[in-house]
Amino acid sequence: MLPAVHIKKTIDFNKGFRSLLEVLKLVAVSEYHNLEKKLESFDRLQTLLSEFFDSVDLSAVRHPFLDAGGSPGVVAVTSDAGLLGGLNMQVVTKAVDLVRESNGRLIVVGERGLIYAQDQGLPFDYFPGVVDAKRYAQATQIRDFLTQKILKGQMGGLKVVYPRAASFVVHRIETATLVPFTPEAKDAPPVPPGGPASPAGRRRAEDETILESSPADVVEYLVYLLLGQRIYEIFGMARVCEQAARYLHLEESCNKISDMNKKLLLQYFRRRHEIIDANMRELFATRAIYAK
Repeated sequence: MLPAVHIKKTIDFNKGFRSLLEVLKLVAVSEYHNLEKKLESFDRLQTLLSEFFDSVDLSAVRHPFLDAGGSPGVVAVTSDAGLLGGLNMQVVTKAVDLVRESNGRLIVVGERGLIYAQDQGLPFDYFPGVVDAKRYAQATQIRDFLTQKILKGQMGGLKVVYPRAASFVVHRIETATLVPFTPEAKDAPPVPPGGPASPAGRRRAEDETILESSPADVVEYLVYLLLGQRIYEIFGMARVCEQAARYLHLEESCNKISDMNKKLLLQYFRRRHEIIDANMRELFATRAIYAK
């Protein structure tokens, strides 16, 4: 059994370490709210693209961004920092499963993902983790790399696996299919026959639309822009989720330290009582000897 002084030192160390974790928890909460406020959505761009694609017959357009064929690319978005529990491992595991199911190509973002991916025995491409100040530049760099692979026929599609925070205490691993591109379906009320939104009206709009470039070139450029914005959004959501996961992991660690200290306190008091009892017995025994 450890001496009481060693147990006391361990308790004091745990208290100091727990105080440090509490500070890190506050930092994670602050970063979460700051990053959440900075999240940008590009709903306007999505709306404009939907309006354009409504006036173009995509079924007649042949382009790699619309017709996926071959092995897809799977991007795993992880972090460079630790203290996230098993979040990064969950992302890489999900991405590796998708790669093996479809015989795809793995692309890893983040040093933690690099460490886990090296243990999987699969070839992969690597990009540094997301930095808030360089997030847009990183998104466009990866977008350019991926689009070149798709246009050259080296990848037949694109999926992104990333963590997303549903709330501060709830997060999940999501998979976004970016290629093949499909316009978002819109819920619209019934339209009168021959109206602008009716099939006949859309055909008239297609006939009246004048395109300087071919539909395939226009689709390529617009989808190219949209991919950059979607990857940028995903990187932002992943960064927010990192802070939420870090808080939960630190909270769990604090609870474990508290439980450990409770057990150590019981051992410490038991050991102290044993020492006091032993000293009292020795004292009374000594007094008895001298009394005789």
